[in-house]
Amino acid sequence: MNLPATTPPLPQDDAALAQRLASAYEKLTTEVAKTIVGQHEVIEQIIIAIFARSHCLLEGVPGLAKTYMIRSVSEAMHLSFRRVQFTPDLMPADITGTDIISEDPVTGRRSMTFLKGPLFAQMILADEINRSPPKTQAALLEAMQEHAVTVGGQTYRLEEPFFVLATQNPIEQEGTYPLPEAQKDRFMFHVKVGYPSREQEREIIQRTTSAYDARIEPAVSGEEVIACQRIVRKVPVPDHVMDFVLELVRRSRPTEPDALPFVKELIAWGPGPRACQQLVLGGKVRAILRGRFHVTLDDIEALAYPVLRHRIVPTFNAEAEGIQVDHIVKRILDATPKGEAQAVM
Repeated sequence: MNLPATTPPLPQDDAALAQRLASAYEKLTTEVAKTIVGQHEVIEQIIIAIFARSHCLLEGVPGLAKTYMIRSVSEAMHLSFRRVQFTPDLMPADITGTDIISEDPVTGRRSMTFLKGPLFAQMILADEINRSPPKTQAALLEAMQEHAVTVGGQTYRLEEPFFVLATQNPIEQEGTYPLPEAQKDRFMFHVKVGYPSREQEREIIQRTTSAYDARIEPAVSGEEVIACQRIVRKVPVPDHVMDFVLELVRRSRPTEPDALPFVKELIAWGPGPRACQQLVLGGKVRAILRGRFHVTLDDIEALAYPVLRHRIVPTFNAEAEGIQVDHIVKRILDATPKGEAQAVM
């Protein structure tokens, strides 16, 4: 494999670790496939977000095995898992934990003891996050950003690796508190879970209505995940790929001088610099998982939809005409020049 001349190769030790993680990824997807039929892109995007030390916002109708999928990934990574059902009466202390009065049975002396909440797990499924009030959403988002919670003036670190997958129901908005754009921007990906194909649905029915029982074996450890999170940032990015990322994001902003004409008509607010950061980081992880040590244009194009779809606010006219954000992203991708040819493999 020949790397671009502008990007030096990874150090030998890091390259060896990246190769081991690429092999572990293949085993990881094999283990998850024991319980989850299809959804390969969804699983890949979730794993990329974990290795990039970030989080996902998942959207899909009920019954698509979102909870089962996350539980399966956590078992294959040998990580602790907690599911939190967000409801209108859920308070911040219900997820972060709270101080309680405890009494020493020997001395009878009372003291304050911190009782940990469900956030003190390595993989969290925040189910229907938009059903809880903003204060509880903010507590979760603070933990995502800081990897810590503060209760009673005391800060408690969360166990690494720490990953949050929040879900929201796309078809039921009554009684919800939609996430503000600034909060959605803190998620690396907005992942859409679609219906299975006919053959996949047949396989799901056969598995779930029979005596089929699968045991998931750990394919990667938490320590290996943390190691991958460290080497991700060492993966080189060729200049033409970085230029493509900048062009793609900047052309998506209607206020930019070089914005595409249709962008000014269809987009009210475009993505910020965090979109560039997440595209590059996601591209680095995707490269490692595919056994490469440099990012290609294919990596960026593959992740453009989950990175941009929740960072683009369509105009009223676009919504009235039923134009989906994914359609806008596709038009921007098609209109963005690719620059130099990709590296010779």
